[in-house]
Amino acid sequence: MAVPKRKTSKARRDKRRANWKLTSPGVVLCPQCHEAKLPHRACTACGYYKNKAVIAVN
Repeated sequence: MAVPKRKTSKARRDKRRANWKLTSPGVVLCPQCHEAKLPHRACTACGYYKNKAVIAVN
């Protein structure tokens, strides 16, 4: 079994962990009602997807 020869320093360890950032989700505008929505999903405001009503919204 492989065993480290030297202890990994805190700086080296933290440099490796520096790129674990969260990315914000991509948001697009709905072509029907111009509300922000996630891409490739039905709009929660108007219920349209690809210019067709797919969800009945009150």
